[in-house]
Amino acid sequence: MGEKATADARTPARATPAAKKSGQTTSTGKQQSILGFFPKSAAGANTSGPASSPLARTSTTAKPMIRQEHTPRYLKESTKSNSMLASKRTANVTPVPSSDAVGPCSSQENRDASTIKGKTASKKANVDSSPVRKGKKTVNYAESSDDDGDPFEAIKPKRTLQRRARTTVPDDDDDDVYEGDPNVVEEEDEEMADFVVSDESDGPSRSKKRKRPTAKSTAPRKRSNRSPSPAAIASPLDEDDEMLDGVTSTSTAQKWKYDPDNIQTNEQTPSAPKAVRKPPTLKSKPKAHTREPEDRYPWLAKLKDGDMHPPGHPDFDPTTVYVPPYAEKNFSAFEKQYWDIKKNLWDTIVFFKKGKFYELYENDATIGHQLFDLKLTDRVNMRMVGVPESSLELWVNQFVAKGYKVARVDQMESALGKEMRERETKAKKVDKIIRRELACILTAGTLVDGSMLQDDMATYCAAIKESVVDGKPSFGIAFVDAATGQFFVSEFEDDVDLTKFETFVAQTSPRELLLEKSHISTKALRILKNSTSPTTIWNYLKPHIEFWDASSTRRELGCSGYFATSDKNEEEVWPGTLAKAKDKDLLMSALGGLTHYLRVLKLDQSLLSQGNFEWYSPIRKNGTLILDGQSLINLEVFTNTANGSTEGTLFNLLNRCITPFGKRLFRKWVCHPLCNIKKINERLDAVDMLNADRSIREEFSSQMTKMPDLERLISRIHAGVCKAEDFVKVLEGFERIDQTMELLGAYGGGNGLVDRLIESMPNLKDPLGYWKTAFDRQKAWNDKLLIPERGIEEDFDSSQDELDRIKEELQALLDGQKAALKCKTLKFTDVGKEVYQMEAPKAAKVPKTWRQMSATAAVKRYYFKELEDLVRELQEAEETHSQIVKEVASRFFQRFDTDYEVWLQAIQIIAQLDCLISLAKSSAALGAPSCRPKFVDDERSVVEFKELRHPCMLNTVTDFIPNDIKLGGNQANIDLLTGANAAGKSTILRMSCTAVIMAQIGCYVPAVSARLTPVDRIMSRLGANDNIFAAQSTFFVELSETKKILSEATPRSLVILDELGRGTSSYDGVAVAQAVLHHVASHIGCVGFFATHYHSLATEFENHPEIRAQRMQIHVDDKNRRVTFLYKLEDGVAEGSFGMHCAAMCGIPSKVIERAEVAAKEWEHTSRLKESLERAKTGCYIPLGILSDVASLLRESNGGQRDVEDRGMEVLLRAIEAL
Repeated sequence: MGEKATADARTPARATPAAKKSGQTTSTGKQQSILGFFPKSAAGANTSGPASSPLARTSTTAKPMIRQEHTPRYLKESTKSNSMLASKRTANVTPVPSSDAVGPCSSQENRDASTIKGKTASKKANVDSSPVRKGKKTVNYAESSDDDGDPFEAIKPKRTLQRRARTTVPDDDDDDVYEGDPNVVEEEDEEMADFVVSDESDGPSRSKKRKRPTAKSTAPRKRSNRSPSPAAIASPLDEDDEMLDGVTSTSTAQKWKYDPDNIQTNEQTPSAPKAVRKPPTLKSKPKAHTREPEDRYPWLAKLKDGDMHPPGHPDFDPTTVYVPPYAEKNFSAFEKQYWDIKKNLWDTIVFFKKGKFYELYENDATIGHQLFDLKLTDRVNMRMVGVPESSLELWVNQFVAKGYKVARVDQMESALGKEMRERETKAKKVDKIIRRELACILTAGTLVDGSMLQDDMATYCAAIKESVVDGKPSFGIAFVDAATGQFFVSEFEDDVDLTKFETFVAQTSPRELLLEKSHISTKALRILKNSTSPTTIWNYLKPHIEFWDASSTRRELGCSGYFATSDKNEEEVWPGTLAKAKDKDLLMSALGGLTHYLRVLKLDQSLLSQGNFEWYSPIRKNGTLILDGQSLINLEVFTNTANGSTEGTLFNLLNRCITPFGKRLFRKWVCHPLCNIKKINERLDAVDMLNADRSIREEFSSQMTKMPDLERLISRIHAGVCKAEDFVKVLEGFERIDQTMELLGAYGGGNGLVDRLIESMPNLKDPLGYWKTAFDRQKAWNDKLLIPERGIEEDFDSSQDELDRIKEELQALLDGQKAALKCKTLKFTDVGKEVYQMEAPKAAKVPKTWRQMSATAAVKRYYFKELEDLVRELQEAEETHSQIVKEVASRFFQRFDTDYEVWLQAIQIIAQLDCLISLAKSSAALGAPSCRPKFVDDERSVVEFKELRHPCMLNTVTDFIPNDIKLGGNQANIDLLTGANAAGKSTILRMSCTAVIMAQIGCYVPAVSARLTPVDRIMSRLGANDNIFAAQSTFFVELSETKKILSEATPRSLVILDELGRGTSSYDGVAVAQAVLHHVASHIGCVGFFATHYHSLATEFENHPEIRAQRMQIHVDDKNRRVTFLYKLEDGVAEGSFGMHCAAMCGIPSKVIERAEVAAKEWEHTSRLKESLERAKTGCYIPLGILSDVASLLRESNGGQRDVEDRGMEVLLRAIEAL
C-alpha cells in the first residue's frame, strides 16, 4: 500500500518514456520497492535528482501539475513482453552515480561491442536461454503529414524535449558497433523515439530469464541505469524555470540522496528565492538525420564513380559510387553490408529488409522524405526512413511512377536460421549479421508483377544500335515486354528521314531506352525525344563493356545456359527466330545491350530462357497496310493530339476485348491492318457469323470475364516467382478455357476462321489432370502456400511427419504434467514468439525447477528443461519445413513449365478469338447506317464510301453530317478540296483514312455502302506545326513529310495533304503546292485529298484528268460577317476562305477586320495570280505542269534521263486532250 500511495502521490508534469515503462511492470507480477520510483518521479517533474550534483541542490521546488498529453493507444508499447523487459531494465541494473550520460540502446545492427562507462561498473544481469527471444516492441512507422490516402496515419504530438546522456548499452544484435560519447548530451524527440524500427529480428534468438521478485525489505531496490543525469535534471527549459518560482517541494523523493551505499532521508528546507543562473553549456551532438550525408561520409562530398571519374567526365558512370578503403575500415557490419550493395546502385532507390520493414538510407531516405513525406529518422550514423513490409508494393509503385529505379534487398534467412547457420559454420564476427542479398531491381520499363503495371498494354524496354552501312543509316533493335517474356528483334536499313525508325517508336512507345553511349545520331535522338513520353527512362551504356558487340553477345548467349535443354548432355538449341538472326551484327549487338541490362536487373535468366522471340518489322510491305509513325499520330490512332490520352482514338473505339492478352494482340492488329483480300474477308465472315448467332459471343464473353492475365503469369511461373494464389488462378483459368472450348465446339463444324481456331486448340485435359490432386487449393488461397497432397513430395511428407511427432510429444508432456500436478486446467499458451508456455493457475504448486515466463491476475506461465528442449526442436523443425515448402513450390513451377508451349498456344488462340469478338461487338455498336466493306481487285485504285460518318465521333456528336467519298475508279484520283476556315476539310481527310483502316482490320464501317481496293499505305501531311526541339521550322516539317510521300507512295496508296505551303511566303507556298500536286496526280497515281486555301490551284488544274475540285458547302452573310458551316462536300471551288468572317466570329474588333480586308485586296498575291489566270484563259493557257512534262520528254529524246514514266505519259496525253 505504501508503494501505491507513493506512486499516486507524485504528479509529474509529463511522464517520461522511462516512467511509462516502469508503470507497466505491474502486469508482469514483478514487485518493485518505493526506492525504484524516486529517481523517475524526480525526472518526471523536472525537479532535483541526485544529491551528488551541486547543480541539483540549487532548486528543490516541484513543477505544478500540467495536463498530460494524451498518447493514442496505437502508438503505445502494449505487449506484455515489453512490460517485462522494461521492468528488467529497472530492476537488474546498478545505478551509476556519475555525470556520465546514459544513452539509448543502440540499433541492433549498428553495434559491435557494448560497454557501460561510469565510476561504478554495472552488475551483470542473470540471463538464461529460452526457446525464443524476447517479445518485440510495437513499432510505429508514421508519416509527418496526414494526407488522405496514405497507408500510415500521421502523428503530430506535442514535442517534448528530453535531455538524455548517451552511452553504449548492451543489446542482442549482429555485433555492429556504435559507441556514444559519455560527455555528449543529445536532444531526443519522443516522436522519433517511437519511429525507429526494432531490430529484434536480426539478433540471436536468446531470451532473458524473467525472475520472480523476492521480498527483501532490508535491501534497497536497484535503480535503472536509464535515470537522468544530474546535468540534464538541473537544466529544464526556461519556461519551466519561470513556473518553478515560489513553489515548495512536497515530493518524498527529495528525502533521498542519490547514493547507492548510503540511502537515508534528508529533510528539505524551504528553498530560498530563485537565483538567476545561466544554463550550463552542454555540447550537443546532432542526430544523423539532421546532418547531410556528406558531413558524415566525407567521401560523398567529392563524389566519384566506381572508376574514380568525377561528374562531368566523359566516362562518368552515374550508377556507381566510389567508397574509399579507409572508410570501409570504420564501417559497422551493417554499414559495410549496405554500402557493398549501394555503391553499385547509386542511381537506384534501395529498399533494405529489416525485420518486418523495408528501410531507405542516406540519399534514398532524403528522397523518400522530400517526395512522400516519409518520417525521417536515423539508424546510428545513417539517416533512414522506412515502410512496413505489407505496403512495400505501394511505395515501390510510387517511386517507379516518379521515374526512379527501385532495388529490393531481402533477408535470406530468419533470426533462427541465422543462429542455426552460426552454430553449424562457426561464423566469424563479420558474418554474424543476417545475410541479405539483392533480390531484384524494378524499373518502369521492366516491371514483371502484373499488380504493379498500370494497364493491360505491353510495356517495352528497347535497346537500339545505330550504324551507317553503305552510306545509309541502319538500325539493330531488340526490345522486350518483361511482363510476358516476349522478345522482338529487328534489323533494317532506313532512309535519310529515318521513317522506319520513327514508325517503330510510334508503334511501340518504349517505356525504357538502352542506348550505346556516344553511338547514337542526333536525328535518332530527336525522334526519340519527340515521340516518347516525358517519363521514359534513358540509359546510356558503355560500348563493349555494357553494350556488347555482336561477337560478345553470341559468346555470352552461348555459354550462359539460357537455352539449355532438359537433357544437360545435349547442346543448347537457340530459338528459331534468334538462330536465323545470328549473323546480323547490329541486331545481335542490340540484343547484347538488352541482355546485359536484364542481367543487372536479375531478370535475364527468367526471361531469355523462355525462348519467346519474334521478328519485328516496323513497316511490313507484304500483306499489311503500312501506317508510319507520322500517320499514327496525325490520324489519332492510339493517342489524341489534344492531351495525349486514348479518348476519341480509333483504338479506344474498336478495342472491346475482354482478356488482357487479347487487348495486346488487338493493338498489333490495329498497327498492321491487312492488305490481303482473302484474309480480310475471312475476318469479316467471322464478324458476320458472330453477330448472326450471338450465343458464341455471349458464351465466350461470360466465360472469359475476369480471366487473369495468363500470358504474364505463366512467365512468372517460368521464373519461379509466382504467388501461390496466382498459381491457382492460372490453373483455374486454363480449366475455364478448356470448358469454354468444349462449349464452343458445339457451334463449330464449318471451315471459317472461328471454326479453325476452335479446332486448333490443344488438348488441355492431360496437362491439367495432374494438378487436380497435386495440392490443396483452399490452403493455397487461405495460407498463401502450396501444400502438396500426401504422396506427391516425399521430403515434404517426412518433414510434416517430424513436426507431427514433436507436437505429439508436447501433448504427451502436457498430459503427464496434468497428472503429476493433478491440475486438469493445465494447458499450453503462446505469448508472442515464446510458444508453448505451460499455463497453470496461480494456486497450483509447480516444481521449483520451473521458470516463470509471464503471468496474469489468474494464471502463471512457465518453461522447464524438458519443455524448452521440445520447443527448440519444434522451432528448428519448422524452420527446415518452411524451406522445404519453398522447394516444393519451385518444383511445382518447373513441372508446370514443361508444358509452356501448350499453355502459350492456348493463350494465343483465345487472344485471336477475343479480337474477332471485339470486331463483332464494335461493328454491331456502330448503329445504322453501317455496312460490310466490299473489296475489289481492280487495276485502278478506288475508295468509295456512301454517306460516311467519322467513326470516332459517333458517340459524341449526335447530328454528324455524313458525306460521300469517291476517289479513283471512274473518278479522278485526287480531290482538290477548298473551303472556308473551320468548314470541315480536315475532318473529311481523317474520316476517310480512319474508315479505310477499319475496313482493312476486318470491321464494319459507318456508311451506307463501302467499296475499295486494298490500300498498301496511308501517308499524311496534316496541319501546320513546327518542331523546335529538333530545330525544324514549320515549313521544314511540311517539306520533310511531303518528301516521304513523294518517295514512298504507290498507285495503291492513300495520301492526304493538308495546308501544304502555308509555312512560307505565299509565292513560295503556291509554287511548292502546285508542283507537288502535279507530281502526285500525274506521276505517282495514288488516290487521296489535297486540301488548300490556294484557290488559284483550282484554276491551274481545272482540266487535269486526275484532279477533281470539291469544296465544303457554307452559307455566307456578308452584312454581318457571319458564316454558317453546312459541312457538306460538293463539287466546285470555294469562293474564298472567308478569313475576315471567321475573325469577326472570333471577336476580333471591326476596325481591325476592315483594315485587314483592304490590305488583303491590295496585297494578296494569290488573288492577283488568280486574276492573271482568268485573263490567260481568254487566250490559249497551258498549265505549267504540262509544259514541264513536255520539256522532260524533249530532253529524253535528246539522250537525257527519263523523268516521265508510262503512267505520266498517259496522264499527259489525257491532259493535252482536255485542253
